[in-house]
Amino acid sequence: MKKLVVWLMALWLVPMFALALEEGVEYQRVLPPVPSLTQAPGRMEVVEMFWYGCPHCFHFEPIITAWASHRPNNVDFIRVPAIFRADWDPLARAFYTAEVLGVLDRIHEPLFRAVQDQHRKLDNDDALRAFFVEQGITADDFNRTFRSFVVEVRLNRARDLTKRYGIDGVPAIIVNGTYRTSGTLAGALEKIPSVIDALLQQESARPMP
Repeated sequence: MKKLVVWLMALWLVPMFALALEEGVEYQRVLPPVPSLTQAPGRMEVVEMFWYGCPHCFHFEPIITAWASHRPNNVDFIRVPAIFRADWDPLARAFYTAEVLGVLDRIHEPLFRAVQDQHRKLDNDDALRAFFVEQGITADDFNRTFRSFVVEVRLNRARDLTKRYGIDGVPAIIVNGTYRTSGTLAGALEKIPSVIDALLQQESARPMP
């Protein structure tokens, strides 16, 4: 019975929290809204903008990963490396190289640790090639992909989204191309998942045009 009461209270508190969100405080609007990256009918998406060189993103990684593992079934979670400057390109290129090769699960966390914990300078082709080889990716696969057309296309999209989402730092979260939040807006990185859930509820309740 006690568990049932706790469960019912949780169901009651979620909409109450959603109603308590204040635009300009916990979140801001993306103007104009950005179309869905997946273009999947009936689904919503949460985009994390990050940079491997950002210590706050490194701290946020287990928080957003835990949220993503329990996200609603109709919500897609997408990581996009932010690119504010040219020197952010190499690590963003590494992310998309791993994505194209289908080895992001073998590269993402180790790359974060290499940059943040080990303080390795992975800012050029040679250094990143060596890192990929350490993770079991062949040098040939890396060379064929790192500066490929498909990676360039995704890099260009990441640069464009960094501007269109209107973010001024990372990590930043974009909900359904309509709202953005961050540790600063939410009050702490640990509070972001609750804001995401409330914004998803707010978006799902919005009348469709």
